[in-house]
Amino acid sequence: MPTPFAVVTGASSGIGLALARRFDAEGVEVVMAADEEAVEAEAAALTCGRAVRADLATEEGVDHLVAAVREIGEPTSLVLNAGTAVGGEFAGGTALSDQLRAVDLDVRAVVHLAKVFLPAMVRRGHGRVLVTSSIVDAAPGPYQVVYNASKAFLSNFTAGLRAELRGTGVTVTTLRPGPTATAFFARSGQLDTPLAARVPKDDPEEVAAQAYEAMMAGRPTVYGGSPLTRVAHVLTRLTPERLAATALGWVTKPRGALR
Repeated sequence: MPTPFAVVTGASSGIGLALARRFDAEGVEVVMAADEEAVEAEAAALTCGRAVRADLATEEGVDHLVAAVREIGEPTSLVLNAGTAVGGEFAGGTALSDQLRAVDLDVRAVVHLAKVFLPAMVRRGHGRVLVTSSIVDAAPGPYQVVYNASKAFLSNFTAGLRAELRGTGVTVTTLRPGPTATAFFARSGQLDTPLAARVPKDDPEEVAAQAYEAMMAGRPTVYGGSPLTRVAHVLTRLTPERLAATALGWVTKPRGALR
């Protein structure tokens, strides 16, 4: 069995940083990837942390991370957590470049990194993968349409991988957090929404602890945060599409939206 080491994307803050700290606390070397300078200071504060500055919304950034990881070896744990959203009207004031960048980070980078690192895990007969989706994977997403669609893709993608990898010793866990107290809302331009201002948020440390436990146990799914997270997801799945879209639109609609 190779020496354990982990790769965590989106590790400069929030759930990703909390997961990196958890690996470090367990004595596992962790490569922390993010496109922000803060990841370097956060990695330096850990015992076994290494920072890789990479913009994973670009192919060059993904290639840079892959090269840095392979200088160490092949990861035994892979946390594909980096993601973003673009708040606002798709047909209104949001930029096409921002929407396509969200697709590249939320979807393309995950597929790319999984394709690169999974084969070695299968050859070894052991590996742990965690992919951060969301409880909104089951709902249409007015005012964050690409984000919800991307999370739906990730949940379907991980479910398919689990079926393919059954019996190989490699497990894939889908993390479905609800609203969490991170920089997500500021970065996605959603601070002027009821979702950001009024909806209670879960603690990213709690979400990360739950995710880490589920990942290491090889469980298929983990709902991060309070028990209400799972309830919200189940209710969304049971709600007719039009009603679910209307309900979500009430909390994601920014001030000044046209309708």
